[in-house]
Amino acid sequence: MKHFAVVQHSYSEFLGIVESQLEKRDIGFSYFRVFLSGELPGNALTFDALFLLGGPMSPLETEKHPWLEQEIKTIAMFRKNRRPVVGFGLGALLLAQYEGAEVQLEPYHNAYFTTAHATEAGKDDPLAQAVDGAKVMVWSPGTAILPQGVEPLVVDDEGRWIAFRPEDGAVGLLFRPEMKPGLIEDILMEEDRETPENVGELLEQCRQLWPEMQKTTDRVIVALVRELALMTEKRKPPVFALKVDTGSDV
Repeated sequence: MKHFAVVQHSYSEFLGIVESQLEKRDIGFSYFRVFLSGELPGNALTFDALFLLGGPMSPLETEKHPWLEQEIKTIAMFRKNRRPVVGFGLGALLLAQYEGAEVQLEPYHNAYFTTAHATEAGKDDPLAQAVDGAKVMVWSPGTAILPQGVEPLVVDDEGRWIAFRPEDGAVGLLFRPEMKPGLIEDILMEEDRETPENVGELLEQCRQLWPEMQKTTDRVIVALVRELALMTEKRKPPVFALKVDTGSDV
């Protein structure tokens, strides 16, 4: 059975509607709630892919959240072992940082609805074509300037990148395919959680666009499965049975 490692950065932000998409494809997943315990996957070879979820903190806030530096090492471990890596929001910024992007703290609450536009680099890309022309919700703690040589697959109405693929097997999305109205409501209820000033507007738009957002998420997951070969189970270390010494006569 295929099994994904999923790094969670806050109580409220989880796989959301992506969970059912994975379950329908017989894909299991384990959450690593790094914000609580600092725990991250210790071995990439025991998983088929790594998902890095959204979160309220910037990748630059390593003094407050020291596990962010270790998360970059986790990305490196999965990439070295040729395991796909997918980042949403904060996860996309961490992946961009790993690739050499210049992460920026502002706007700290980078959250808005926009129309997705496939770029020239994304004209033959399944993911870019899956969202081209669709309304998507961007939500990330800051932004990043992609490194030279890495072209965005998808941009927003202002021409700013919202999806990139630095190399085969890795994709970062500033737009959030897992988002749903209930998830935003949970974020609002989270204790001591700073939220964008326009969060009420985002919630209302999400409710209005919800039927179309579900269809977009369906297309995104199909594209990611195709592009990253997520349905292909990776070779994992064998599990050896222990032979118990029964103390029989020699």
